[in-house]
Amino acid sequence: MQHVGPSSRSQVPPFTVMTVLARVAELRAAGREVISLCAGEPSQGAPTPVRRRMAELMTEPIPLGYSETFGIRPLRERLAGHYARWYGLEVDPARIAITTGSSGAFLHTFLAAFDPGDRVLLARPGYPAYRNILASLGCTVVELDCGPELRFQPSVDQLDRALADGPVTGLVLASPANPTGTMIDDDQLAALAGWCRDHEVRLVSDEIYHGISYTGSVGSCALAHDQQSVIVSSFSKYWGMTGWRLGWTVLPEDLVPGFDALAGNIALCPPVPAQHAALEAFTEDAYAEADAAVAGYGEARQLILDAVGDLGWSGLAPVDGAFYVYASIADQLGTRYRTSAHWAAALLDDQGVAVTPGLDFDGVHGDSWIRLSLAAGPAAVAEAVDRILTFQRQGR
Repeated sequence: MQHVGPSSRSQVPPFTVMTVLARVAELRAAGREVISLCAGEPSQGAPTPVRRRMAELMTEPIPLGYSETFGIRPLRERLAGHYARWYGLEVDPARIAITTGSSGAFLHTFLAAFDPGDRVLLARPGYPAYRNILASLGCTVVELDCGPELRFQPSVDQLDRALADGPVTGLVLASPANPTGTMIDDDQLAALAGWCRDHEVRLVSDEIYHGISYTGSVGSCALAHDQQSVIVSSFSKYWGMTGWRLGWTVLPEDLVPGFDALAGNIALCPPVPAQHAALEAFTEDAYAEADAAVAGYGEARQLILDAVGDLGWSGLAPVDGAFYVYASIADQLGTRYRTSAHWAAALLDDQGVAVTPGLDFDGVHGDSWIRLSLAAGPAAVAEAVDRILTFQRQGR
């Protein structure tokens, strides 16, 4: 008799952040006050002009049915203007696809660009959904061990060594990166993009945290170095629009037809009311609100950097951008807390502070690391630091 059960592709690890968030919701439902520093969710939400426009859309006779698969043309044109504003790049709106969050962009990109068995390179530590989506699609994920000595970003030498072990089809980069916040400077990006071009490797550049940086740069765009690269970005981070589920990708021309066909079959189109409201994300007022939020993340970042000595954390990743701090808590572990997962669970139950264990991002070294999100803002982070210090004193 044929056995009917779950597919092998569904046997991927859960995203630990979502598991922690479920525990946060459980504690809050029981009346506990919890500071959540586990998710990359900006506390300020969407810019005022975007929210105002959404309210107007509910009473206007504007059609809100299906859009084109790639999204409404005015939004794609505004995004092209955004690339001119931030990077001085000219991007054809026909190459821009609006997606259901950056998650939709990654799924459709990986489907359009890679076949089962293709070897795709990723940095470790890194965002686990890259690995898990690729694995579910039958790709062979090759993790590059990128530790503190490499500023948690891959090198050309690592790419050469990976190529020596077999053909390489793709490389996924992230700058600023999740969970580390480290950025790839323009010269390094040029070298990595040049390697991909020379070896006919598809570069997928995750740029969803662009605009959130503490280096004076919004981030380097891979399109400036390789027009065959794929850019994935989102309204979720810089503009604080996580629940609106709007991302986008800039595609090379050869991927446009396949991506269009796949997206049309899988998602039909991105959320249409959100698309119309997002047109206001490119107003001067919206940019100003987003920049003010980034300044707040910078204050929260400095609070953590100033407290590191008292916290006793080590190996801190350079927090160039995004809104995360990735640190080793090895000195806080021992017989009482064997791994960062045990430590984080105890911190949540004892002090009501939620952080993310590092094993989600690094399956080799992450059991003594944590990721802390700054997206809740400086006041929440300051209170969380006090509670963590209390927790660590009690554990000694």
